[in-house]
Amino acid sequence: MTEAARLEVSQAAPVPFRRRAAGSDSAGGLLFTVLGEFVLPGAGSAWTSTFIDVLARLGVEEKTVRQALMRTAEKGWLRPERLGRRTRWALTPDAERLLTEGAERIYTFTGYAHSWDGRWLLVLTRIPETDRAARHLLRTRLSWAGFGSPGPGVWLSAHTERLAEAEYVLRQAGVLADAPIFAVEHRAGGDMADMVGRAWDLEVIEQSYREFLADFTARDAADPLACQVDLVHAWRRFPWLDPALPRELLPPAWSGEQAAGLFRREHDRLAAAATLRWRRLDGSGE
Repeated sequence: MTEAARLEVSQAAPVPFRRRAAGSDSAGGLLFTVLGEFVLPGAGSAWTSTFIDVLARLGVEEKTVRQALMRTAEKGWLRPERLGRRTRWALTPDAERLLTEGAERIYTFTGYAHSWDGRWLLVLTRIPETDRAARHLLRTRLSWAGFGSPGPGVWLSAHTERLAEAEYVLRQAGVLADAPIFAVEHRAGGDMADMVGRAWDLEVIEQSYREFLADFTARDAADPLACQVDLVHAWRRFPWLDPALPRELLPPAWSGEQAAGLFRREHDRLAAAATLRWRRLDGSGE
């Protein structure tokens, strides 16, 4: 760490960690947030020392940062470039594609669907109980894609435009040939609120939104760089946690829209100063 960086870190107010889901506080997760927020829209690469400086502000030790960089490279997301005794980490094409898609979803997410034509994307699947790997992959990735399951073998999404995403997940699980997909409308019978309640745990999602609002409302930004990483890291899970249902299917006091508004305002408030500090750090080398 450079002397200028040490001074800046020591003078900055520490960013208090909030409650997060298990495992999401890992150095690898924070590293991906930094990659998407600063490396992707910037030079596409950064020095080892820059990552160490930034993540130190969030309580991550240097050794842990170096391990996260190595592991991320081993997974094919980063490519190390040796320049004398220094190392610069560049995004691979796969990482650029992943982060670009992620950024699009993160920054356009509003906590609900603005328009809905009343149609559902319906997926019917049958995977043996013994095929645990396929069942886990299907459950995890369809949930990330905003699908909910109101009953065994049934998956629903209010976003018919996610057909290609559903097909990809089913193909990865090896069940696409036996999993019919429909675009359907509810015409009669059954209670829609009950079905939505069985498909998604909206109370858990609502509680997560309330915690986000409590953590980031009127927050001190003495260190905008650390605050921005923390903000984006906290927000980036919501587009995968929340199915973005239309207003008519959500509880009356839904906090998603309010949380999305707070995220946009705070990000706009922090972005310029945070980017300036990032550029100064990354320009200093190791």
